[in-house]
Amino acid sequence: MFSWSARNYNGSMFSIFQYSFIQNAFLAGTVVAVVGGFVGYFLVTRGLTFAGHALSHIGFAGAAAALLIGVDPILGMLAFTIVAGMGIGIFGKDLREEDINIGIVMTLALGFGALFIALYNGYAEQAYSILFGTILGISHTDVLVTLIFGIGTIVVLAAIFRPLLFSSVDPEVAEARGVPVRALGIVFLVLVAIAVSMSVQVVGVLLIFTLLVGPAATATRLVNNPIGAVTLSIGLALAFTWLGIFLAATGSFPVTFYIATISFVVYLPVRLLTVRT
Repeated sequence: MFSWSARNYNGSMFSIFQYSFIQNAFLAGTVVAVVGGFVGYFLVTRGLTFAGHALSHIGFAGAAAALLIGVDPILGMLAFTIVAGMGIGIFGKDLREEDINIGIVMTLALGFGALFIALYNGYAEQAYSILFGTILGISHTDVLVTLIFGIGTIVVLAAIFRPLLFSSVDPEVAEARGVPVRALGIVFLVLVAIAVSMSVQVVGVLLIFTLLVGPAATATRLVNNPIGAVTLSIGLALAFTWLGIFLAATGSFPVTFYIATISFVVYLPVRLLTVRT
């Protein structure tokens, strides 16, 4: 697994940008943060944070299966999460029943993920990176793939922004007015699946909520206007990611730790001092 410590760093705070892996980390992290902040707003607004959490664990099984057969883990994760996201959107009706079904499928996926990892005879670092992320070790190809999926996700989400927001705030009225609520829900969950798969490179499966929920949860408590909340969510995700990468590049701890800690430290006082209306 790629490692970096403060002993490798000397010079001004901007000198780290001379290294290609730092450049790759900031580029990929920027794309993932924008997508995470954008998708995360709707994830929080629609009350689907548990579904997002479940998709990350289902994706773990897909990534582990891909490792087992010698395929890029991101492809396996995309396949599993997209199918699962579509399934949740198609069969999900009552929220309580949906959460139970998602929980059962999630535990089954975790079991299969553990089995696939146990059967895997390759480098343990690859499995470790799925769980905790390896943003300081991604390649130019990873950045390009992330950029393509990121742009696609942002374009689709921007295109359905208004009807998706309507169906998120008042689904009954939206459906009565002819908005395709179920279809929008399916499309959105597919976008969540893509965002989850992209975010794995930064924070890994275990801390996927860091970028998908933390910034959005903070933003929705501070700003009531949807556009403002989305903008703030993206801004916070970018700030957390950039600061986390910089601290990891000049310090001794992994990126995941810094991003998760910063996200929590920012959210906690906002949660304690504000009342959501």
